[in-house]
Amino acid sequence: MTSQFSELEPTGGEGAIEMRETEGKSQGQIVRARFFRHKGAMIGLGALIIVILLACTSIGVGPIPGWWKYGPNQNLELVNGGRPTLVMPWSGSFQIGEHPFGQDEIGRDTFARTMKGAQSSLIVMFVIGLVATVLGTLIGALSGFFRGYTDTILMRFTDLIITMPVIVIGALLGKKFGSAAPIPLGIALGLISWPPLARLVRGDFLSLREREFVDAARVAGASNRRIIFKHILPNAMGVIIVAVTLLMSTAILLETSLSYLEFGIQAPNVSLGTMISQYQGAFNTRPWLFWWPGLFIIVIALSVNFVGDGLRDAFDPRQKRLPSIRAMRRADARAQHTLGTTTR
Repeated sequence: MTSQFSELEPTGGEGAIEMRETEGKSQGQIVRARFFRHKGAMIGLGALIIVILLACTSIGVGPIPGWWKYGPNQNLELVNGGRPTLVMPWSGSFQIGEHPFGQDEIGRDTFARTMKGAQSSLIVMFVIGLVATVLGTLIGALSGFFRGYTDTILMRFTDLIITMPVIVIGALLGKKFGSAAPIPLGIALGLISWPPLARLVRGDFLSLREREFVDAARVAGASNRRIIFKHILPNAMGVIIVAVTLLMSTAILLETSLSYLEFGIQAPNVSLGTMISQYQGAFNTRPWLFWWPGLFIIVIALSVNFVGDGLRDAFDPRQKRLPSIRAMRRADARAQHTLGTTTR
């Protein structure tokens, strides 16, 4: 039994690997190294970058034109009966054609509309993330640092926002702001998406405010504002970054749901949820109108989730996968060799 246990877990193997990973590196370098080694996060980050570049460069952004020749609301003659002209390599050849994603019943190019919808959904997602980050971080920081009456008032207000049904409040705000542009809708939804982040930041601040470096800053005469933003907040950035990343993946699904229910982005603006709502009746006759926006929603949501998982594992060493037995054996052998050379 003892020999089997020793064979599976060499003494010092895991610790030696950890020491070699972190030796001579700053905290930021350690986090970056762990993040870039996370295969899921790299795949998600790559897919998200590809979607952003494709959506922004194809039809352009604002006054900047793109390389795609059709616009999202341009009525055209039907080509190939509106079916997609995209032919994939595994079919024997590769061809993009005039309308790779097909056309709807009035001739609008589905590729251009999907790219426009991806733009709108991404804008809403990032705006929600920005607004929720600012509000959640500020309220959580003030509540956790000052405690007392400040904590009671801010947390009861947070509880009030949490008890409100997000989909109902989002529908009311979306009906008022959704038809204007993605940015007003993102701001409106961000105003009700911050409570979970505020609770996480509060818990982290309650712990960090009792640390020695905070006492040293107080003794040095630092103001509360400086202690919050210069000393405690940088140490809480790991929790904030991970929470915001996961919040953004939920945000795009919220925008999609509201747009599908016709409470979000509305015509003449286009979003992925709006496209699914408009084309749900054509699922049996022209399924490609439904497939493409649904595919991009899944890709964006999964990509952001994978990035969030990678950030969580990078900032929290306890989430790191244990090394394989072979890696532990090699590290143990190197550690023993180094120890033997030093003792000589």
